[in-house]
Amino acid sequence: MIGYVTIGTNDLPKSGEYFDKLFAPLGAKRVLEVPHGIFWGSSLANPFIGLMKPANGQPANVGNGTMVALVAKDRAQVDEFYAHAKAHGCTCEGAPGERMPGFYAAYFRTPEGHKMNIYKLG
Repeated sequence: MIGYVTIGTNDLPKSGEYFDKLFAPLGAKRVLEVPHGIFWGSSLANPFIGLMKPANGQPANVGNGTMVALVAKDRAQVDEFYAHAKAHGCTCEGAPGERMPGFYAAYFRTPEGHKMNIYKLG
């Protein structure tokens, strides 16, 4: 059902380089670049995530209650990606662990404050 998600940035070049490094372990690459945004995923035919300068020209800010969830292939990838995210400046919002039966996840915030998680069902 989800086609793509976008989050805001106030420094597209710097944040673009950051997300290149952050998403690399998941095999995501830049699938589209426009003057005000960059998008990562496996292709435009699959769900992807975008980083955008706000269209209204106002400063980007973090949405309270907004979170982007990334799918892991297994629990080990949750652990590995969480460590990778922290090594690249993300802060902990919840270390890897089972949140409910069959839902294993880790939560973190990017340097600009966006809340994200990586999870594995089952």
